[in-house]
Amino acid sequence: MTVRHPPRVLVAKPGLDGHDRGAKVIALALRDRGCEVVYLGMRCTAERIAGAAAQEDVDVIGISILSGAHLRLTDELMTACRDHGVDDIPIVVGGIVPPRDIDRLLELGVAAVFPAGSDLNEVTDTVVALAAGAEVAR
Repeated sequence: MTVRHPPRVLVAKPGLDGHDRGAKVIALALRDRGCEVVYLGMRCTAERIAGAAAQEDVDVIGISILSGAHLRLTDELMTACRDHGVDDIPIVVGGIVPPRDIDRLLELGVAAVFPAGSDLNEVTDTVVALAAGAEVAR
């Protein structure tokens, strides 16, 4: 597996929820793992995330959603990524995601889903693997 060094990962929170502790923990864990992290913070629109992904030439997009709007917000992000020509960048979704919605997110094209409480090493391993072009079963 070839890894571009350092992997570039965009971390953002789409939507209006104001809880970003998990996204910050992931951003710091990815940084500690040697990734360059572009942290957009809270209340990002899909357009802003996709635009930043294109501008920053990231390898992976990670979004954290706690509001329950993960299906709608992810669908909006997928559309925005197509509009910006970055629909080949793997998207990872984390946060409060009910098990019943994981398959739906994967059907939308998400590369991996990490519900709250996921193992931090598993998250960073998966993101680094995705940045290297690996397919993950998650």
